[in-house]
Amino acid sequence: MSNPRFSIIPAWIVTDGRLKGSDLKVLCLLGTHTNKEGWCRRSQVKMAEQLGCGRSTVQDSLNRLADIGAVEKRKVESADGRDSAHWYRVILDRAASSNAFGAWDADDEEEFGPISETSLEAPPAGIPAPPAGPEAAPPAGSGPAPINDSSLTSSPNEEERERDRDDEGEENPKALEKRFRKWWSTWPTYATDTEATTRRAWLDLTPDQRKACEERTADYLATAKAAGRKFSKAAATYLSERAWERLGERTGAMVSANAPEAYTAYSRAGRALLLAELLKPERYLALNPIEQKIIDDKPEKRDLIWRDKREKQGWPEASKLIDTTMQRKRFNVPTRIVSIGQSFDKVKVGSEVWQAWQRLHHRRCWPWLPAPEGLEWMQFPRLPDAIEDLDEACELALSEFETALREGRDNDHAA
Repeated sequence: MSNPRFSIIPAWIVTDGRLKGSDLKVLCLLGTHTNKEGWCRRSQVKMAEQLGCGRSTVQDSLNRLADIGAVEKRKVESADGRDSAHWYRVILDRAASSNAFGAWDADDEEEFGPISETSLEAPPAGIPAPPAGPEAAPPAGSGPAPINDSSLTSSPNEEERERDRDDEGEENPKALEKRFRKWWSTWPTYATDTEATTRRAWLDLTPDQRKACEERTADYLATAKAAGRKFSKAAATYLSERAWERLGERTGAMVSANAPEAYTAYSRAGRALLLAELLKPERYLALNPIEQKIIDDKPEKRDLIWRDKREKQGWPEASKLIDTTMQRKRFNVPTRIVSIGQSFDKVKVGSEVWQAWQRLHHRRCWPWLPAPEGLEWMQFPRLPDAIEDLDEACELALSEFETALREGRDNDHAA
């Protein structure tokens, strides 16, 4: 397919609160290449080149779209062990939820429900009314003739809008379900939550509690993100605990004061966040059949394959920060980490200290942020005094930074 004019994607995904970053662009790109059955075969490397981003960004978006239910993947493994383009299908229609048919029945009751006696009084369409009797029509009244003014009568559309307004009542089941769906779609664990449990927790709230939940959830999430916490609370737990009430009567100014700022990994704050992500536990990795076959055939390549895999996939959030920086874009850094990073020192690119930090990353199989041409300085934790071995000094500096991170998290939890 060359120069496609359209991209076919499902309309429901556009407003889905689980979308992040380049997800929608990746989906639109797939939608420009699908066949009649919705399938296309695309290379992640080529997609990254077209979108001007890293391959890991495309891969994360594809995984997230698959989790949401907008994309289906079918892997293709080549016989020679090289990466091969996979098949992707854009899913246009979502599977109906357990209570969807009940809501649809309520909408269609007027059209398909039992016929009332009053509706039987009118003659069926297409049958003429009976002829007029022999008696004369009654005389016209003394008043003026009625005015056929559309502004004085209610149109069917206006009556429908009135019914919709009535449906917004607090105790109306249809309105409650609509509000529940709208709120739940914004929650971070929406994709993995149990629908029945979450809905039950929602319905257990009082009307005032539901209203407060809708109004305060965004503040709660912003505060949690600014504190640098990794979110894992299920929506049902959040509702049952009424966690938004812990915010107290914070003003909008206080919330904005804790909002994260944007940096690159070349800055003190950006490097601090990058190291904070690298200090988190490594992601569980397993060899795919192709990698295992290569190692079985050539055992001497085992360390090389594992190192490459760990550097590229072991710390996905850190790799994403590096990709963002290399694309000359910025990312948000929590104020707590910005403060810790203020103590970092400038290190000249190519110097002995810079090389010592590079060796530390190599020993830990961490991804390394390359220095672009023309960049003279990078930021790293300050080295302790009176230690001649630079490798040992870097390890101690990193340990002190990790301690500062831990103390900051403990203070947040205590607050």
